[in-house]
Amino acid sequence: MKFLFRFRASLPEPKIAHRGPVPPAPSWERRHPAGEIHSATLPALPARFILLIVSVLLGGCVNTPRVTAEVRRPFRFQTDSFAYPNELVWEYHFDPATRERTTHKRQPPATYSHHCFVVVFAAGQFFRHARFDPGQPPVGEAAYRRLVKEVLSRSPRCDSAAARKVVFPGYANLREFSVPWEKLLKAECGGAWKSYFQRGHWRAIGHFSRGHQDDTMRELWSAVRCGRAPIIHVICFPELTINHALLVFGATPALDEIRFDVYDPNYPERPSTLTYRKDTGRFEFPPNPYFAGGSVNVYEIYHGWFY
Repeated sequence: MKFLFRFRASLPEPKIAHRGPVPPAPSWERRHPAGEIHSATLPALPARFILLIVSVLLGGCVNTPRVTAEVRRPFRFQTDSFAYPNELVWEYHFDPATRERTTHKRQPPATYSHHCFVVVFAAGQFFRHARFDPGQPPVGEAAYRRLVKEVLSRSPRCDSAAARKVVFPGYANLREFSVPWEKLLKAECGGAWKSYFQRGHWRAIGHFSRGHQDDTMRELWSAVRCGRAPIIHVICFPELTINHALLVFGATPALDEIRFDVYDPNYPERPSTLTYRKDTGRFEFPPNPYFAGGSVNVYEIYHGWFY
């Protein structure tokens, strides 16, 4: 029922995921006391039917058990992101008065572009399913290729248990690994077509009400509190000023807004910020070399059967 409540000015202090038990939910996220919400009594369902429904819903996670918040660690930008960027095809120039955009072909031409969805999806997969061990000796290309394929093949909706994480020997983290093995990673993570045909794109053309964006803010806030790193689609449809994927890994509350820390695959040098404003009920993305800045629509992807 949390989606029925509206965002209030007072927000909790935690910024990112916690070790140990999950802290109490903020006031605007708690359920009503028992008895305040009434619903019709549902008829009892046969036990076999219930088991069937449960098995279907959990089928995608059979091979990658869910991990509770007690053992999750937070996503760390400097170690859990790739060292290489998703490159821009164009150079963008924005008129400061009119915000009109002009473009020019980038020189030299980009060699790895239109992979924003591919890059953040892969980063999420390594965060959920991989572990790096610098104490072990490095292995060869064939072995690393096999390990990368295993990480990418697992469910994006679940975390691997610690004992089942894919171990990459010889390196301390993903960023370090992605420097010498950039070519291998780019080849195995997939082509640009995966950005164009991401299964959740159907939602981009729908209506984004203030209520929907408020619910999205709450879901993202809850996700980062529990150590999850949700991936989001950022758009301005029907305008084509931005059509991008980001990974959310932190959140800072303020009186009238909440600022989310995001991994922008176009810029691996530093984190970016996505802000939700209470007064407008909208997300805002700041100006950068490919976007003039302003209001955007946001929804999570890679988290359900239809996204």
